[in-house]
Amino acid sequence: MDSHGQDGRRVVWTVVAGRIGPLLLAATREGLVNVVFHATDEVRDRALERLASRLGGEPAELGSATAEESTAAVLAEAVRQVEEYLAGGRRSFELPLDWSLISGFHREVLRELAAGVPFGTVVGYGDLAGRVGQPGGAQAVGTAMGANPLPVVVPCHRVVERDGGIGGFGGGLETKRRLLALEGVLPEPLF
Repeated sequence: MDSHGQDGRRVVWTVVAGRIGPLLLAATREGLVNVVFHATDEVRDRALERLASRLGGEPAELGSATAEESTAAVLAEAVRQVEEYLAGGRRSFELPLDWSLISGFHREVLRELAAGVPFGTVVGYGDLAGRVGQPGGAQAVGTAMGANPLPVVVPCHRVVERDGGIGGFGGGLETKRRLLALEGVLPEPLF
């Protein structure tokens, strides 16, 4: 129970710098729960308010006196692996994930994406829909990608359009291009 009598999930967060800009990473005891692109102060504050609203309790910054030790350890490992990935030294994530911010079809699609689309490969929206038994559900898959609370770790940047276009991306198209270049799918941007 938190100080307001709610049985919330205790969230610990931090912001890491990287080649795609600042990322907010947040974890619960169960695992990494949220990754947020472009984590400026304003974006970070809005994300933390959403986490408090959805999961209960006030999120604690990593390293603060209120950060629960076991949750801080989960987050520290997530930070290590994300930094390794962004530096080009990691191809897959071995992290516990807390799926509590997403449910139903969206969760099913994202779990398939995480398990079935490895580093350096891409999948079409329609192909991914077919993998979860919803042929013709490309648009619904696109909606699921937009709702992904764990981008980078659950690699929605690997989902592309059938005609070869890179499609949309919540972190912005330049970020998607950089992630695909990191994985060797696209050439590195010239500038």
